[in-house]
Amino acid sequence: MKGLHALRPILDLFFHAKPVALVLGIVIATITVISGIGLLGLSGWFITATAIAGLSVATAIGFDVFAPAAGIRLLAIMRTVSRYFERLVTHDATLAVLATLREKLFRQWARPSAAKVLLLRPARLLFRLTADIDALDSLYLRVFVPMGAALATALFAGIALGLMQSLFGFAVVIVLLTAGLGLPLLAAKKSGRAMRRRAKGTEAMRARTIDLVAGQTELLMAGRLDAQCAALSRADHYVAAADRDLNRIEIRTGAGLGIVHAALLAGSLIVVGWLMRDGSINAPVAALAVLIVLGAMEPFSALRRGAMELGRTILAARRVLPRQEKDVELRSLPVPPAGKAVLLESVSAHYEEDEKAALNAVSLAIAEGEHVAIVGRSGSGKSTLFKVLMGEVAARGKRVEALPARLLTQRTELFQDTLRGNLLLAKPDADDAELMAALADAGLGAFVASLADGLNTQLGEGGLGLSGGQARRLALARLFLTDAPLWLLDEPTEGLDGETARDVLARLKQRAEGRTLLIATHLRQDAMICERILRIEQGAFTESYTRNQKGDDLCFAGLK
Repeated sequence: MKGLHALRPILDLFFHAKPVALVLGIVIATITVISGIGLLGLSGWFITATAIAGLSVATAIGFDVFAPAAGIRLLAIMRTVSRYFERLVTHDATLAVLATLREKLFRQWARPSAAKVLLLRPARLLFRLTADIDALDSLYLRVFVPMGAALATALFAGIALGLMQSLFGFAVVIVLLTAGLGLPLLAAKKSGRAMRRRAKGTEAMRARTIDLVAGQTELLMAGRLDAQCAALSRADHYVAAADRDLNRIEIRTGAGLGIVHAALLAGSLIVVGWLMRDGSINAPVAALAVLIVLGAMEPFSALRRGAMELGRTILAARRVLPRQEKDVELRSLPVPPAGKAVLLESVSAHYEEDEKAALNAVSLAIAEGEHVAIVGRSGSGKSTLFKVLMGEVAARGKRVEALPARLLTQRTELFQDTLRGNLLLAKPDADDAELMAALADAGLGAFVASLADGLNTQLGEGGLGLSGGQARRLALARLFLTDAPLWLLDEPTEGLDGETARDVLARLKQRAEGRTLLIATHLRQDAMICERILRIEQGAFTESYTRNQKGDDLCFAGLK
């Protein structure tokens, strides 16, 4: 089956995370199945032997009922206990492994380069963390656990029946392995395409549903609401068609396993009849043999569902694997010598998808407490410089050193939570007095005090309920709560009206006293609160001067 190679790294991750628990789960599942077969066979033997012994007084008196009865009770207890521990161990191990995979996957998607791609399709991460990771649990629970139990059952049945007649035991093992494994593998091959269609259709249906719910206002205004509903309906029909194909394959596979089981059972009845006629075995042993064959097919039937989902599991592995293979950990930059906030020497940086350097042999020294404006056109390298200082983009150079920094991006990130919850992201141990002080410094103190619920006021998704200026002030208040000595602000007043922008900048300048402040901007008003100006073009600094060296007209030339 195509794509099975994608499962090997996932299996390595599974058995690397919880090797003992996963192997123990397979062993306990095997004990459960063998105990069930043993219980069925011994019970049949005991009932048959007891009936025959009761035909005469002499045999009834001499018949030992205690040992078989004790064996039946023991097997019943073993089956119950092992079934409980099978569920406990296998599901606990699986959930632990999947939790580890989710964390690792989230960390990889949180990397700057991946997060940039993710912004284009934000629903993708949700599907990877939920649907794709959930699909991987069937690889262990529905494939490897029943397969291990099935192989052990075939071996047990072969040995038990081989003791009665060697060729009989060998034939049963061959049929069990050939048909019991062959039919599920054939089902896996046949269902691969339909299962992949179902997985992709389900993802499309969820994405379109999210778009319909979240963007219904925009869709209605654009006259696209009916078209979106039609697209959602098409995705639903696509999934339904895939489900019909899968149901047909599953029914055929179940029917095939049932036919093989019935044929094997019929053949076993004929064989034990011959053995009884020859005197090789008696009636109780014959009953034991038939019941062993009857129970031996159970774990092979359990493989059917896992085989049906193998295509979806392979697709999930292919999606998750690239992010699992990359294990890059972001590290804090070294601290520069005393008196310096930033120290770069011949630093270059580029993004993974671009061969051209975003920063080219940049050297920069910024003293503690300086307020510096980084000015330049869009794409000149301002944001890349900030990402280097935050440790989000790997850089090469003689020295890359900076004090711990906090970045206020151009895009205001607020969450569907209370005002308090959004602020506590910056300082989890802050009390209400600290939060209100930060809000007051950002110009939101009076507004929050006027709200009925105050800090407990609930915001909608993306900060819904606040105006653009209020959202920016809330983000600024969150910055004020941090204790980082270096503040980086990327276009802090972009999109704000003139009066709001001037007020935000005045409050920022006042609160930034004693801290190092770097502002990336193309606006004159943002650069006005800084004493030093750095011009950057095509990833390299072209000018560096203070406002004392030039007049404001020359200093801010080219800025809006």
